[in-house]
Amino acid sequence: QVQLVESGGGLVQAGGSLRLSCAASGRTFSDYAMGWFRQAPGKEREFVAVISWPGRSTYYADSVKGRFTISTDNAQNTVYLQMNSLKPEDTAVYYCAADLYGAGDRSSAKYERWGQGTQVTVSS
Repeated sequence: QVQLVESGGGLVQAGGSLRLSCAASGRTFSDYAMGWFRQAPGKEREFVAVISWPGRSTYYADSVKGRFTISTDNAQNTVYLQMNSLKPEDTAVYYCAADLYGAGDRSSAKYERWGQGTQVTVSS
């Protein structure tokens, strides 16, 4: 099993940037599709981005396409979410998740392992 720990959240003004990190330990990191999801107060958890296994293809929600970039560093067993041009509607708790041998699914039900989440707040 892989364990996940997110970091990098915080408070930023609209138009600013943040980079989230998710450090993985345990089972081989490269066997997993790695996804980012978010959950705002009173809303359901929603897909943000994923990098698939194998081939490391990337997919994004329409709401973040062109602003967010997902990437991995296999040497560091870490997945990143670079978030630029942030908007107040991006405010949420952001979670990373792992899907063993995953193809890049957008459904949270496919992911077996989750981090504890990191808060991102974008002020207007």
